[in-house]
Amino acid sequence: MSKFTVGSEEGISDLITIIDSSTYTMHKDLVPEEDIKKYIANDIDPRKMINDLNDLSNQLIITYADDQPVGYSILKSGHNHPALPEGKRATEISFVILPEFNSPDIRESLWKKCRSAASFTDIIWLNMMSHDPLLEFLKKSGFVITADTTAGPFQLPSHILALELNKN
Repeated sequence: MSKFTVGSEEGISDLITIIDSSTYTMHKDLVPEEDIKKYIANDIDPRKMINDLNDLSNQLIITYADDQPVGYSILKSGHNHPALPEGKRATEISFVILPEFNSPDIRESLWKKCRSAASFTDIIWLNMMSHDPLLEFLKKSGFVITADTTAGPFQLPSHILALELNKN
């Protein structure tokens, strides 16, 4: 089940649980473990997240399995990227599911809620690491790679993916 969540203590606590775990999992084979632990301890700031999520142009969706937070998407309206066409309304998203819960049901639940929340925009885009297991799902959902770049706290290879929603 996926649901909209506000920047409350419970929402932030669930979000940080997922971020800590996914940060570790996504980087463990590419970055020294000590660097990952240091990043999680020093750079994930609940107060900043609360402020970001209480900005009315941002929305948080968390996906749960058996009442446990297993994935999230954050939508940031009005965030554009140079690799995208100008003059279109763009919404940046994050799309994260913990690997042990990366099932078709969980992906579809989070994607449907995310897609619905972004229905007002022209383009949904995200910067996703090239080794992210969700990359193929997003491509199958219609996203196309528009640029190669780097992402994350350790600046690893990534792709800018974009999905045009309102083609006129």
